Amino acid sequence: MSIRKKIFIMVIASVLAAPALAQPVPWGPQDPNRIQQLSEIYMRDVCILPDPANQTYYMIGPGFNSVRMYTSKDLKTWQGPKTIFTTPADIWGDIPVVGIWAPEMHSYKGKYYLFLTFDTRNLFAEQWRNWRPRVTRGSQILVGDSPNGPFKPFQNHSTLPTDMMTLDGTLWVEDGKPYIVFCHEWVQISNGTIEYMALRDDLSETIGEPTLLFRGSDGPWATFSATEGNFVTDGPYLYKSKSGRLFMIWSSFITGSYTVGLAISDSGKLAGPWKQQKEPIYDKNGGHAMLFTTFDGKLMMVLHAPNNREAQPRIFELQDTGENLKVVKEFTGKSG
Repeated sequence: MSIRKKIFIMVIASVLAAPALAQPVPWGPQDPNRIQQLSEIYMRDVCILPDPANQTYYMIGPGFNSVRMYTSKDLKTWQGPKTIFTTPADIWGDIPVVGIWAPEMHSYKGKYYLFLTFDTRNLFAEQWRNWRPRVTRGSQILVGDSPNGPFKPFQNHSTLPTDMMTLDGTLWVEDGKPYIVFCHEWVQISNGTIEYMALRDDLSETIGEPTLLFRGSDGPWATFSATEGNFVTDGPYLYKSKSGRLFMIWSSFITGSYTVGLAISDSGKLAGPWKQQKEPIYDKNGGHAMLFTTFDGKLMMVLHAPNNREAQPRIFELQDTGENLKVVKEFTGKSG
């Protein structure tokens, strides 16, 4: 049997198997007028953007090759979901996109940007025996004038280098200059990494070459997969501490359990050097976290848990000690 035939069989198997690490599992019909509590929402890889202009929280997540959004005034009661983006059939030319992973929304210089990871079944020329299919997969930035869209891509390919399998791109602005921080996926390199690239001021293109920040194996709490012998890096998100340190939360696994850890740059700069906190922030089979600040000034972390088809958004209040980040309590939206 030829290598490409074997890889084709692996692709079909991966489609029929359980969702991949960042694979979205959309739940329920779209109903932009539905009102529900936080505890009633099922969605993974969520991002919450507070918009001071209208005192509204926008929570987005993946749908059926689309991005869905809920809105709230208090984080307790949510309206939606409604679809704010659906992948055009030709967004990557003749390479069909089969799914959206890990959407993020950022407000920057009067525009709203979606950072999306597009997944395909387009095989790279080089494949590894007895390994997951190495395919075209990458993070792309889209722009719109409103949180509701429409959102338009700048190119018909990923914003990041197309010869890299990338995912979970996020925005960081340092000294007035924008950067995209992202994961180079373990499927391509076995030991996943977190890297960054400079962006043009309108976020339309990257500048220069990627810079490595750290590898998945650098996390003292992270364990490699016993079945595939790899280290995962997922979901980087950055926050500037009151002490001037730069914190990055990111996700990997402890013996199969999805986990959120903390990396710290004492210099306060993206370039680091980065050190890893020994103990994870969250280790109860939940991850792909991001940070936001409420309208009354509380630092919050949202992640999905558990890491299976029953995944729901979970929100936690954090304490910035200046040295690190600590979970204070879970926000459930209930009194008491």
